[in-house]
Order: sequence, then structure tokens, then C-alpha cells
Amino acid sequence: MNLSRRTVLLAGAAAALTPALPAPTASAAARDLQPHASYWYPDSLPSGTPGAGITWRSLKTWSAATDADLAFNAASVPLAARFTPTPANTTARSDQARIQSLVSFGPTSSNPSQGAPTADYYALTHWSYLDELVFWGGSAGEGLILAPNAPIVDAAHRHGVPVLGNIFLPPVAYGGQLQWTRDLVQQDAAGHYPLAAQLVAVAQAYGFDGWFVNAETGGGNTALGTAMLGFVKELKTLGTAKGLRVTWYDAMTVNGTVSWQGALDSQNRAFFQAADAMFVDFRWTKATLASSGTLAGRLDRSRYALWAGVDVESGGTSTSVNWDAVVPATGTQVTSIGLYRPEWTRNHLPANRTPGDFHAADDLFWTGASLDPSRPAGTTVWRAPAVSVADRSTVGALPFGTVFNTGHGLKWYEDGQVTSDTPWNHLGLQDRLPSRRWVVRTSGTRPTVAFDFADAWRGGSSLLVSGTLDAPATLDLYSTRLPIGPGTVVELTHRVDAGDPRLELAVATAEPAGPGQAPSYTSFPVAGGDGWQTTTVPLTGLSGTLRTLGVRLTGGGQVRWRLGGLAVRDTATTPAAPVDLRITDADGGNLRFAWQPAPGAVHRADASDPRHYELHRVLPDGTRRFLGGTCQRAYYVGGLAPEQNESVARFELRAVGELYNVSTPATTTHRW
Repeated sequence: MNLSRRTVLLAGAAAALTPALPAPTASAAARDLQPHASYWYPDSLPSGTPGAGITWRSLKTWSAATDADLAFNAASVPLAARFTPTPANTTARSDQARIQSLVSFGPTSSNPSQGAPTADYYALTHWSYLDELVFWGGSAGEGLILAPNAPIVDAAHRHGVPVLGNIFLPPVAYGGQLQWTRDLVQQDAAGHYPLAAQLVAVAQAYGFDGWFVNAETGGGNTALGTAMLGFVKELKTLGTAKGLRVTWYDAMTVNGTVSWQGALDSQNRAFFQAADAMFVDFRWTKATLASSGTLAGRLDRSRYALWAGVDVESGGTSTSVNWDAVVPATGTQVTSIGLYRPEWTRNHLPANRTPGDFHAADDLFWTGASLDPSRPAGTTVWRAPAVSVADRSTVGALPFGTVFNTGHGLKWYEDGQVTSDTPWNHLGLQDRLPSRRWVVRTSGTRPTVAFDFADAWRGGSSLLVSGTLDAPATLDLYSTRLPIGPGTVVELTHRVDAGDPRLELAVATAEPAGPGQAPSYTSFPVAGGDGWQTTTVPLTGLSGTLRTLGVRLTGGGQVRWRLGGLAVRDTATTPAAPVDLRITDADGGNLRFAWQPAPGAVHRADASDPRHYELHRVLPDGTRRFLGGTCQRAYYVGGLAPEQNESVARFELRAVGELYNVSTPATTTHRW
């Protein structure tokens, strides 16, 4: 089995699964200002004419200086450092197998750069189990080399996950041309590989972390295999100098032919040695994985740099996998896991699926049938990642803030009020989310815990606890490494929808005694009230490092309780306003905005620096309508029209800090 057949079908299938954007106006159709994710051919282009919405581009001729959409496509969030807390259960290993995911977030062409007006999106949130994300896609008729959308990279980087672009050279049977492989590995007069340098330049300009190389075009010979090996070596050398990585897919062999080995062996070991990691084709067996791990050790490489491919595109949690060949329940794990198309958790649902439906399916996929990683169900057909792989966290510095925003929603909320009733998705706005979903410690009936989209304090979602509370229940939220000083406080924004639960903040300053053990919590009472309440809790009497952060609910009967925001801070500083807000291009109601951050401001976990920016329209009656948010310094808005006979539209842009403190606005106008 190989990756090619699914990839060839990707463009049409993904387009069918991704809701269409509103139709542009006639003038916008003539001059489309909507920026899209970038894709290229290595050098030569197909014969004929591209299909509707497709632009054929050559990577060889690309330059950052002439890339008109670079400001919309360049990620802004740096890759966060991670740590591994004491595992949530006794079967998850902290130093062995990791997980790579190959995900198609949208079609190759016509994939909006910065989200879209629909909540129906694969809003990946279980980053804590991932070690690498591949932005999967590519087709012979559109383009073969894909740079990931900036929002995906920004969300992944917040959680410490590197993101790779994809290089796909398809089989001849599905439109592949051997010339494209030759184009990729062409050499200059000095013997260097110019497209290797171009790929490094793209990753640097766009802010992602390297490349997944999938060469499946047959018909090659030893000379082509030698050239490909030289190309991968140079890509790795140039990339390493810039902090980039390369993963090789088990397809082309050293003699230039395409033959999927399902193992690390003499036919592909040179490529593995040239790269950082290798995706082992799905045809692996228990014996071939065992021999692959042994060979990796003989090559002085980690066996966990091998991703054993698991195809979940069609079967999802019903997929039959010989898990003990990869991550046995006892003994040393054999290799890492390469999940092919886990967006099944969205795609298999009916067309009327909601964000809640998606997250329920996604939690089942990553956590397992128990929906609690502290007591995983390891005996079912589907061995969820939480059973075998220890979660990681990036919550290691003050200030830390979250409003439990998953990166999509049915509406947009600010301070508990709806400021836009348009559905949306933009992963760059996603928070750092709880890594263990959901650990509930109770001797009684376990309440349901989920992201909820019917109401929120800010963004598009809140955390909802509902059900029977017949015994105290402690919900583990975050594993942290936060220093506690004399002025450190925790802020909770919360609301009771039904029942009469009593709330306590639960914190621990020491690691649990061992894997699967509960933290030793100290509890602080939290005052309640009507409606949304923000309560500040000083960590009186505590010192050292905050290791675990949770909440404890007591009180009998049926309850519905929301947590809309959580923050840990010493001080609360407001970020400085952006400057030079302007409209750089306009066609009717389709506008491109650009701005500059305040002098000295950068993207980092600091309350005085911007986490992201939010753009509003100020209506004639003074009402502010949310148009969108982004981590970039440019944003596109389409389909606007004059309201109430206005002659000039007014816009405001604010910087939003890590604690969701907002700056004063920068303003601009657009005359109709």
C-alpha cells in the first residue's frame, strides 16, 4: 500500500468536504484579492491550461521579494519549548515512541491563507501527543510542493510541534511525470542542487520547519536515485543550518525505482541516513519493524526516527492495526507511529456535523473509549495514542492565559457578548489547550467535560462540565512549569448555568509520585455569583513551581458549569497598539489590510507583546463587529458592503496580549 492513490484523489475529495466560501462579486472575480496557501511545481509546468482556481507556479523562479501573498502566509509564532510531565497513566512512555500526522486540512488549490467563514474544519487540538505534523496534499494537476497555511503553523508552534511542507512526486498512473523528479534534483555547474536551496528559503520565509519528501514517480534508474540521494543530503545540510528537518517517505529506492519496502533496509537506508526521519510504508509487519529498529541502532540512529505508517483515512478508530508490533503493551516500544489522514475524525461525520460532533470524535480517537487518559481503555481494537505515548506541554513561563478557544466557532464572543454571528475558523487564534482530555478524579459519577460552542467568554468556545455531581470531582487541566512568586495569582472566568456547584482552584507544586498517580493538590475556594464572574485567587502560602493546575467542583445534583478563561500571572500589562494600519488593496468590498506592530513588539508569551491582532468594523451606530483575527501583520476581508447609507467604512485593529488584555485601537477608513 502506498500514499499515492489517496493523494491523487485529494483535490476533489477535500474540495467536496470543505464548504464553499461566499461567492465573490463580479469585480472580485476579475481580480481576486483572496490570498491562498502556496503550492508549486519544481520547475517545468504541465502542458495545457490549469483548471478553475488553480495557478501553476515554478518553485525555481520563486523569490520572497516577489511573493505578493507572503505577508498572509508567513507564520509568526516561534516554536515553543516543551517538557514531558509525569505520564498520566502507567502504559504511556515518555522517552520512546512519538507520533507523526499526515493531515490534509484543505484542497491543494483555493485553500484560504487565513481561515474561512465556516466552523466546519479539522481543528486539531491534541497537539500534546504529536512530534511532527506534515501538511499533506499535492496533485499532478495543481502542484506538487505545498507550503503549510500560517494559522496551522502558528497553532502547532504554540504547542511545540514542528510542521513540514510536502513534496509529492506522483506515480505516472496518476499524472506523475519523471521530468518533475529530474527538475527537483537538477544540479548547477558547481554540482549543487538549486531547488534544495529554494526549499530552505521557502521554509525560512514562511516560518515552518522543514520538508516531507515523497518520491513515487516510477521509471527512474540508478543515476536518478544517486541524484535524489545527493539532493536529500544537501537539503538536510542546508536545512540543519537553519533549524529545519527532513523526513523521507519509503518509496524511491537507491537504484531510482519505486518499491515500497515497509521496512528500513538496504534499499532505503541511505535515504534514512541522509534525512532526519523516515515514514515506513504501511506494508510493514512485526518482523520488518523489529529488523528496522535493529538496523537503525546499528546505523547509530534512534529507532523512534522511524514512523510506522498507520492508514486511518477510511477506517479511523475501526482500523485494524497490529499495535503490539509497534507499541507493545509491555516491553520496549519498537518504532514511532505515522498516522495517515487522522482528519477522518471530521470527514466521516455527516454533512450537518457540528464542532461539538467533531471534538467528540477527535477525543475518542486520541484518548480512547474511556475519554480519560488517566485510565485509558487499552483492550479495544483502537489503541488510542494516550495509551502508549506520554503527553507534552509548553506551559512553562509567565504569564499564561487561555480562553479555551479551539480555533473555530459558530460565533465570536468578547467579554461574554456576541460581536459576530458568522461561523469561522482560524487555527492561529487557537489557545494552548489542556493536554489530558479529560482527567476527572472522583469517587462518584463522572461528569461530562467538553469544549462547548453554544456560549463563550471570549473567542468561539468555553469548557463545559455537565452531569450529576454526587461526589467531589477534580478536573486536571494543565501540566505546567510556572514559577510562583509573592505576587502570583490565578484568574478564573466562570459561570454557573444550572445547579449549585461550589468551585475551588486546585494546584500542585510537586510532580505525582509516579505515572498514573494523582497530584497532591492544594485547594483554594473561588467565589461564585450570577453570570460570568472573574475571580482572582492569590497563591498564598505556596512557593516553588506550579506543576499542575485544575479545578474542584463540589455540591450535589445536576450541574452545568462553564470555564471561560484561566490565567496565571504576576502582573497584567496591556500590549501596545499596532501602528500604520492601512488598506493596501481594494476591489469593492474585498479589502487587504496591513500594519506594523508597536516598536519592539514580538510574538512571545509576554503580556506586553501581541499574541494576535483583532480587526473590527465600527458601524454607523457605534457598534463594533468582529471581522477576524490573525497572528500575521496582514489580513484579508471579503464581501463587505455599505451599511445604513454610510459613505465611509471605519475599521479598528487591536493587539491582544497573552492574558487577553487588548491595546488601544489603530484606525483606518475605506470610502465606498
